[in-house]
Amino acid sequence: MSTSPTPTNQLGLTRQDYTGGKSTLCVGCGHEGITLQIIQAAFELGLESHQVAKLSGIGCSSKTPAYFLKNAWGFNSVHGRAAAVCTGVALANRSLKNLLVSGDGDSMSIGLNHFTHLIRRNVPVVYIIEDNGVYALTKGQFSATADQGSALRWGQVNELQPLDPCTLAMELGCGFVARSFSGNPKQLNTLLKAAFAHPGTAVLDVISPCVTWNNHESSTRSYQSAKNREIPLHELGFIPAFHTPQVDIPAGEAQEVAFPDGSRITFRTLHDDYDPSKLTEAWRLVHESRDRGELLTGLLYYQPGKPTIHEVMKTAPTPLTQLPQSALKPGPEALQEIMDELK
Repeated sequence: MSTSPTPTNQLGLTRQDYTGGKSTLCVGCGHEGITLQIIQAAFELGLESHQVAKLSGIGCSSKTPAYFLKNAWGFNSVHGRAAAVCTGVALANRSLKNLLVSGDGDSMSIGLNHFTHLIRRNVPVVYIIEDNGVYALTKGQFSATADQGSALRWGQVNELQPLDPCTLAMELGCGFVARSFSGNPKQLNTLLKAAFAHPGTAVLDVISPCVTWNNHESSTRSYQSAKNREIPLHELGFIPAFHTPQVDIPAGEAQEVAFPDGSRITFRTLHDDYDPSKLTEAWRLVHESRDRGELLTGLLYYQPGKPTIHEVMKTAPTPLTQLPQSALKPGPEALQEIMDELK
């Protein structure tokens, strides 16, 4: 009996070539769904793994780069510093495709200052925030994105206004801002491929419920709650059923999704004729959906053509490691010329 050949992409690589190590995350973690779509998107795009730099900080989300693109470069930094390290990587070698995976705690709390300046500088990177509303690696305390009124497993209620990574990114001038849900593989896959094609900073906030600390009935970030509240802006996508309830919501429609713990979330997609180039419209829709208790998903804002950090700083196109000593150490005459300009 003959068997079908294993599918390959334009590089002759299989999907397995884009995988990584065995996951140590909790069974059912939403981050696993994101990992699967990163692998799938990289396979479909035919990315050359050795031309990718994976950056991360600290947290459950920051562990995930070990689970995909095993042949890529990688740097697991300290808490909140992935954006700063990514900026350095971009300046040192502009030929690499940067992929940064962070969490809501890593990016919106200790790393918020670095997040803002990375966007201001328009550093070329696909910046994924695996957003579950808690510090899952340190027993489930509220993160800065936790919804007001959400409760922890032991009853504590969050009284603070949350930070929204998407509206913040838009305010800072990010040219590609999107939101998705780990249980919507079709949409997430499409957004990832679009983000990889964007030349500057692409921020993708992915609601990724924590099955251990934030998947109870009173949580607004549980699987059930997230799936019930997602509202795709427009129609854009294998996750095992026992991991994540899957959704495929038609453009412009809302769907309430039930999760294993009994909670529910409403998601809505953007409609097909939505124009993501209008910043004020994006702001209005995101805030209106939030007021209705919904999660709006899709490509929220897109503004191509903004100069990247390389164009602003006129960086060398050749990686620093490949520059000759004469370029790296131009001599005292070049230094004197610079000093004269500062007089």
